[in-house]
Amino acid sequence: MDIIRSAPALATHINALKDAGKALGLVPTMGALHAGHLSLVAQAKKAADAVGVTIFVNPTQFGPNEDFSRYPRTEKEDIAALEKAGVDFVYIPDVASVYPEGAHVTLKAGEMADVLCGAHRPGHFDGVVTVVHRLLTQTKVDVAVFGEKDFQQLFLIRKMVEREKLPVKILGAPIRRESDGLAMSSRNRYLSISERKTAPLLFHTLKASAAKIKKGDKVEVVLKEARAALTKAGFLVDYIELRDSDTLHLLAKKNAAARLFIAAKLGSTRLIDNLALNAA
Repeated sequence: MDIIRSAPALATHINALKDAGKALGLVPTMGALHAGHLSLVAQAKKAADAVGVTIFVNPTQFGPNEDFSRYPRTEKEDIAALEKAGVDFVYIPDVASVYPEGAHVTLKAGEMADVLCGAHRPGHFDGVVTVVHRLLTQTKVDVAVFGEKDFQQLFLIRKMVEREKLPVKILGAPIRRESDGLAMSSRNRYLSISERKTAPLLFHTLKASAAKIKKGDKVEVVLKEARAALTKAGFLVDYIELRDSDTLHLLAKKNAAARLFIAAKLGSTRLIDNLALNAA
């Protein structure tokens, strides 16, 4: 496995793979890897001949009061896990390699970037699509895989790729969960022991709410009850909403593409999750 830290070295490696006629896959990450990330690698390996992973904590997607400085950085462990997973190369650039003209946003995420998490993290998705565009352009891959836990991110990246006419296929990968239902996330390590015991309630509330809506209960009532239950358990709920997976438009009643979205803070840790009603 090659460890690459500069844009010129990356270009040399990519060109060699392309010259060998290999289809290339990519899993962009911010590091602090867990089994969820490795499941993305496994999916990418099924879709491509050679797979790379990027590890880059992107400064343009963090707000002024967010956790950029304390975001977990575990490079040594990440490299070992990726080598074991059979990754072809790991690209670990510095900021200047990704943003040679300075770290600032150059793309807008567009429609539906200001709902859900975007309403609580202004400008976040502009930073996301900017860095993804740069990484896809630098790596010249044929396919890239993103997890469905960050479903809004996946949606907006697909829109960006379509809008910018990038020659890459974007695949979504199912959410990987701990045995108690908590969606795997690098930020779960921020949870205290007591918070970790409470955290799975987020998914179980999501699942119970989906079942009620499928049964025919009124969406407004179900979501109000869910918010109240989570608040009582110690969560500070940012949102819990029913939206269309294909458009992210808000729904007042279920349809074939209905999906529940939730974000809430537990202590200082912000957790997100989602669940398609047809999968509940």
